[in-house]
Amino acid sequence: MPKIKVKTNRSAAKRFKLTGSGKIKRARGGGSHLNAKKARKRKRRLNSPEFLEGNGARRIKTYVPYK
Repeated sequence: MPKIKVKTNRSAAKRFKLTGSGKIKRARGGGSHLNAKKARKRKRRLNSPEFLEGNGARRIKTYVPYK
C-alpha cells in the first residue's frame, strides 16, 4: 500500500523556513509599525531571525513536512 501524502499547512509554510542543518527559522513580530517609540537596539533585535527549539520546532515540522 502506498504511503499517504500529508497536506502542508500553507500559512505555516509562508512563516517558517527550514535551514540546511534542520533548524526552523522564523521572523520576529512587532517590527512593522509604531517604530518611533521603540529603541534602536530593540528594532535591530526584531530584525534578526529566531530559531525554534524543542516541542515548538517538532510541531512546525509536522505542519511543513516537505520543506
